[in-house]
Amino acid sequence: MLSSQLTAPPSGADPAPAEASVEVCALDTIQQEMERLPGGTRRLAVRLRLDLDPQWLWAVLTDYDSLSRFIPNLQSSRLLWRRANVVGLEQEGAQTFMGMRFKARVQLELTEHMEEGRLSFVMAKGDFRRFEGTWQIGAEAGATTLLYELTVQGCVGMPIGLIEQRLREDLAANLRAVQREAQRRASVLEASA
Repeated sequence: MLSSQLTAPPSGADPAPAEASVEVCALDTIQQEMERLPGGTRRLAVRLRLDLDPQWLWAVLTDYDSLSRFIPNLQSSRLLWRRANVVGLEQEGAQTFMGMRFKARVQLELTEHMEEGRLSFVMAKGDFRRFEGTWQIGAEAGATTLLYELTVQGCVGMPIGLIEQRLREDLAANLRAVQREAQRRASVLEASA
């Protein structure tokens, strides 16, 4: 279970261990966790339980050239190449934070594990020191789960501590955007049937 991966340090433990925050996850509710790692690195996990066919979620997540149409703050998403189940993707995001415009570009290498419902990615090149994670589609107690895990380390001078709440909000918004797009596509198919 996701929440068992992050635990509070025992009393008297090293002061540098990760800190985590956990929220309860019911159907159609977002569950979030954040872990503070050394060197300004953050590991975030956002999870959503929903009543939706997993195939719709997979179709949305792997529609790489269309992601910027419905994911907030994603200005562009472009498939660069495909080699079997590994793809190269370039994305650019932008948003205003504390009155400043922040832009970031990454080239990602993604590995599609369709049978397992897992899409893993790692930054090959970009504006972060580290940017990697996983989208995972699963099943739990009669519902479909969508999990997004991200480990991110900003560039030198990037105030990751100041933007961590924004990261949490953005990841939750990304899950909701994927959910809405999958629901939209499913309803279009149902309406035409």
